[in-house]
Amino acid sequence: MINRTVTTKLIEWEKKDNRKPLIIRGARQVGKTTIINNFSKNFDQYIYLNLELLEDKEIFDAPLPFDDLLMSIFLIKNKQRQRQTLIFIDEIQNNPRAIQLLRYFYEKSPDIFVIAAGSLLEAAISKNINFPVGRVEYLVMRPLSFAEFLSALDENEALHALETFPCPYSAHLALRKLFVKYLLVGGMPEAVFEYCKNQDITQINPVYESLIVSYKDDVEKYAGNATQIHLIRNIMDSIFVQAGMRIKFEGFGNSPYRSRDVGEALRSLEKALLLHLVYPFTGHIPPILPDRKKAPKLFFLDSGLVNYFSGIQSEILLSQDISSLYKGRILEQVIGQEILTVSFSPLWHLNFWIRDKKQSNAEMDFIFLHQNKIIPIEVKSGAMGRLRSLFQFIDESPYALAIRLYDGPVQIEKTKTIKGKEYLLCNLPWYLAGQIDKYCERLVYIMKTTIKPRR
Repeated sequence: MINRTVTTKLIEWEKKDNRKPLIIRGARQVGKTTIINNFSKNFDQYIYLNLELLEDKEIFDAPLPFDDLLMSIFLIKNKQRQRQTLIFIDEIQNNPRAIQLLRYFYEKSPDIFVIAAGSLLEAAISKNINFPVGRVEYLVMRPLSFAEFLSALDENEALHALETFPCPYSAHLALRKLFVKYLLVGGMPEAVFEYCKNQDITQINPVYESLIVSYKDDVEKYAGNATQIHLIRNIMDSIFVQAGMRIKFEGFGNSPYRSRDVGEALRSLEKALLLHLVYPFTGHIPPILPDRKKAPKLFFLDSGLVNYFSGIQSEILLSQDISSLYKGRILEQVIGQEILTVSFSPLWHLNFWIRDKKQSNAEMDFIFLHQNKIIPIEVKSGAMGRLRSLFQFIDESPYALAIRLYDGPVQIEKTKTIKGKEYLLCNLPWYLAGQIDKYCERLVYIMKTTIKPRR
C-alpha cells in the first residue's frame, strides 16, 4: 500500500461535525478506489457499490423513496445499519440519479459516511446532470507527488530532508538523483508500485501501455459524436510531444482539424482530468483572470506517460543534463504536476504570465497565488541563467518576491532588478516544486522584514 497525502484530508472530513457526502474527482487509475478501500478500515462497516456493475447500478434505477432505497442497499449487501458505516459509491457518473440522491444522505442520514468517486465526473457535470449544490464536498486526487514517491520507495531520510525548511545542502545530490527517477517513472500508482518492486524501468512499460489503452477506450464517453471520437484518438496520439508547450488548436499534431474542433476535443480530455489547458495571465495583482483568447500551455496528467510515449526514456536515463531534454519542457511538465499537488481543491489551477505589450515576449513559466500575492516562478534549465522576464514582472509588480527553480541547492538572496528594484529571490532546486507553499509562508515574512517597500 502506497501512503497518500490525501488520507489526511479524508481523516479531516471524517471528523467534521457538519460532514457532507464527499465526491472524489480524478482521472482513471490515479488510485481513488484503492485509497478509499484502505480508508474504510477506520469504520465498523463498509459497503462498496460499483455503478459499472449492473446489480449495483440497478439499486439506484428503482423509483424508490430515499428511505426505502437506503434500506435496500443494506439488504442487498447483507448488512445491518450501524453507527460507523461508510458507503462508497464508485463510478457514480454511470447513474445520474445516484448523483442527485447524494443530497438526501446529507439531509436525512447524516450519521452515514458517504464517499462517491468517478473517473469521468467532469463529463457528467457538462451533461447538465444536477449535482446537489451545497449538499456535497469535493476533493481532487492526482498522480503521486515527489514526496509520495519517496515514501513509496522507503526513502525516509530523503523524505525528511525534503520536508525540512530549509532543505539541507547535504541532501541535495541524493534528492536530485531521486527526482530524476521520479521525473522518469512519473506518479501513476501502478507504475510506481512496479518500479518499487524491481527498480527496472523496462518492467513498467506494459503499465504505461495499459493505461493509455484504457484512456483511449474511454474516448466514446468523452466524445459527443463519431467525428469527435476519431479526432480525440488522433489528438491522444500527438499530445505527449506537446506537453509543457504553448499550443495552437488549428492543425494540432499536424492534423487537418479546425481550431474549434480541436478545442472541443482538448476540453473533453481536460474534463476527464487527463490534461490541463493553462491560459496566460497578463496582470500583476489578484484576481487571476486568464486570457482565453491567447494560446494556452498544455500539461498532461503524468510525466512517466509523457516520457514513454514521446520516446525519451533512454535519453533521460543516459543524459548528464536533464535540463537540456526537450528544451526544458519535460521539466516544466513535471514541475507543473508538482505544483498541482499543493492543493486538493477542484478550483486549484496552474497559471502562467505573459507581458501584454506588442513586440514583447516576456513570459513567466508559472505564477503562484499565496496570501493574496502573485509570486512569479521561473524554471531555469541549468544552474544559472538570465532572468530578464522575471525582472520585468518584478518591476511592474507591487510585490518584491520571486522564486527560481533551478539545478542547484537552496539559496535565498536579497537582490535587485536591472532597474534597481530590491526583491527577495528564492532559488530552489527542482525537487522542491511541491514544497513551494511552505517556502512562500517563510519568504513572505523574510521579505516584510528585510525589504523596504518602494515609495
